[in-house]
Amino acid sequence: MGPERRGGPRSIEEERTLVNEMRAGRESAFDVFTESYIPGLYRFARRRLHDDRELTKDVVQSTVCRVIENLDGWRGEAPLFTWLCACCANEIAAHYRRRGRRPAEVELVDGTAGGDADPTERLESAELVHLALDLIPAAYARAVEWRYVEGLDVPEIARRLSTSYKAAESLLSRARAAFREACRQLSRVGEPGRLPDDAATEAEMAP
Repeated sequence: MGPERRGGPRSIEEERTLVNEMRAGRESAFDVFTESYIPGLYRFARRRLHDDRELTKDVVQSTVCRVIENLDGWRGEAPLFTWLCACCANEIAAHYRRRGRRPAEVELVDGTAGGDADPTERLESAELVHLALDLIPAAYARAVEWRYVEGLDVPEIARRLSTSYKAAESLLSRARAAFREACRQLSRVGEPGRLPDDAATEAEMAP
C-alpha cells in the first residue's frame, strides 16, 4: 500500500471499502467520510462561490445529500474526492443556472512546472494549495509543505524523515508529480450536467 493520505481512507481499495460500508448504512463510515472529505469539498466550493460562506454551506450540503443518494455512481475507477468535486461543481452550475448567471471560471494551475521549481507558485491562493494537498498522500503533502511552504532543504527533510538524502529526493520527486496531477484533476472538474459517475469523470479528465 502507498503512503497514507491525511484524514482517512485514501487508496482506491480503502475508498471502495468506505463507500461499500456507507451503502450498507454504517454510521461510522459516514463519520469517516465527513471528516475526510467535507473540509476539502468546502474549500473547493467556497473558492468558486466567491467566499460566500452561507451559500457554500448550502451547496456542499446539497452535494453531499445527492452523493449519498447516488453512491452507486462511484465505482472506484477515479479518486473519490475528484468525483465529489465534479458533483459539487454540478451543484454550483445548477445554482447559477437558476439565477440566470454563469459561474466564474477558475484556473488553478497548468501543471507544467518542472525540475525543482515550486509547484505551488502558479496557484491563485493558499486555499487552492490546501485543496490540492488534500488529494495527495499525507507523506507527499508533508514533503511539499516542508520544501515549498517552510522552505526546508532536502538534507533537513531527510533528517525529519529519518532517511537518506537520495530517498528524500526521490520522495520529493514523487510528491511534486502527485501534486501536479492533483492540480490537473481539480482544474478539469466542473463541467455542468448530470451527477457524474466516476467513469465519466475519468473521461472528462483525459488529455
